[in-house]
Amino acid sequence: MLTAKDIMTREIRSVSLGTSIEDLARLFEETRYNALLVVDADKKLVGTISQNDLVERDKPLHIPTVISIFDWVLYVESEKKFAKEVKRMAARTVDEIYSSTDATCVPDTPVDQVAALMSEKKAYLIPVLDGGSLVGVIARLDIIRSMNQ
Repeated sequence: MLTAKDIMTREIRSVSLGTSIEDLARLFEETRYNALLVVDADKKLVGTISQNDLVERDKPLHIPTVISIFDWVLYVESEKKFAKEVKRMAARTVDEIYSSTDATCVPDTPVDQVAALMSEKKAYLIPVLDGGSLVGVIARLDIIRSMNQ
């Protein structure tokens, strides 16, 4: 049975929280990666960022529906969601649009469990941690490639 260590990519590409959106877009274009890991100033894993995060940044802003009753204005939708959309659209750095990751595995995790985790969490990348240290990453293409082994 194949495990994470059998299919993971050991050469890890990452961006920092302070990476500009323009530099991130350029990196996605150059590498053709769909997602990258995000690390803090100490090179500690904090999350992931995907091409989809950049695409969502440019989608039209949805103005929340409101109901006006007398002098009250009631939001039908979440004000927090609206504020999050505005923040995403105005983002200038990775720090403002990345997703924290709760989807990780260890080197001995069977590939079918990695695939299930990726599907459940809708993750583009699964970081592989060994004793808390980042040792590799599994992308969707790695799972697909493992089907031929």
